[in-house]
Amino acid sequence: TEAEWEYAARGGTKARYYFGDAVNKGFGQFAWYDKNAGNRQRVVGGKKPNGYGLYDMLGNVWEWTEDCWHDNYHGAPSDGSAWLDGDCKRRMVRGGSWFDVPNYLRAAVRFGDRVDKRIDFDGFRVARTLP
Repeated sequence: TEAEWEYAARGGTKARYYFGDAVNKGFGQFAWYDKNAGNRQRVVGGKKPNGYGLYDMLGNVWEWTEDCWHDNYHGAPSDGSAWLDGDCKRRMVRGGSWFDVPNYLRAAVRFGDRVDKRIDFDGFRVARTLP
C-alpha cells in the first residue's frame, strides 16, 4: 500500500530522504536520478540501502502501489490498508525515477499514474505482507 511504501522508504527516519534533508554532493551514493543514471533504469542494489536495508526506495523507477488516486489524504484509511475507492483508473506511484530531479525523490512525493500506462520509469517492488 501507499502507507506501507512510505514507511519502508523512510527507513526509520522523518527526513525528506532516508539519508537526510539536504541534497548535497553525496546524493548519488543513495539514488539513481537524472544526473547519474545515464538515461535508463539500473539494476537494484547499486546504491546504499536505507536504515531498513532496502535498496532503491528513492530513484531508479517510480513504484506502483495498490492505492487508488486521491489528491490528498482526507479520508485515507488510518490502519495502513490500501485506499480502494476514488479514481482507480490511476494508482499511486512513489519514489521518483532515474528520469527525475532530486526534489521528486523525496519520501513524501506522490503521483497518480494511469493503470494502462507503460513507460520505462515506472515499475514495482515485490513485497510480502506478513500476517
